[in-house]
Amino acid sequence: QVQLVESGGGSVQAGGSLRLSCAVFGYTWSSYCMGWFRQAPGKEREGVAAIYTGGGSTYYADSVKGRFTISQDNAKNTLYLQMNSLKPEDTAMYYCAAEFPLGDMGWIRSLLPGEYNYWGQGTQVTVSS
Repeated sequence: QVQLVESGGGSVQAGGSLRLSCAVFGYTWSSYCMGWFRQAPGKEREGVAAIYTGGGSTYYADSVKGRFTISQDNAKNTLYLQMNSLKPEDTAMYYCAAEFPLGDMGWIRSLLPGEYNYWGQGTQVTVSS
C-alpha cells in the first residue's frame, strides 16, 4: 500500500520561500510519476509540478515556472517542492500524488489530478501580502 505524507507548509510573506516534502512509504523508487497539486478554497485542484522518475523529466504549470522546483531524493524516498518568490495567489492546500504509468505521461497528463490514484493528506501554504 503506497502512502504519501506531506510536510513543510506554513505561513510566509510575499517574496518568501518554503520547501515542501513528500515522504513515500510502501514503494521504492522506480519508473513512475509524482506530482504536486494545489487547491485553493472555491477552486479546482490544479497541477503545479510533476516529475517522471524513469527519465527525470520535470513539468511545471506556467504560473510557477521559474519560481518552483520539483526534485526527488532516491535514498530518502522523498519528493520535494522548493517554492521561491511566493505570491499571495500561491496560497492553497498543497498535495503530493503518485501514479505508475507505463512511461512518461508528458506535460499535459502529468499535471492532471485525474491521472493520479495515490494522494497525500495535504499541507497548507499561506502567503500574505
